[in-house]
Amino acid sequence: MNTIKKILIANRGEIAIRIMRAATELGIKTVAIYSHEDRLALHRFKADESYLVGEGTLTVS
Repeated sequence: MNTIKKILIANRGEIAIRIMRAATELGIKTVAIYSHEDRLALHRFKADESYLVGEGTLTVS
């Protein structure tokens, strides 16, 4: 049986942090992706690896 060694978390905010915490407890490395707008977001720094995937979009209301 194969074991999970690394997981990509394609989310941000509190849910991403909770997933990272659980993965770390299970010995699984975490990877976060983020946009330029989220470059200072906590999930980026909590992950074992993080990668910039683009500029992101600005919403105008």
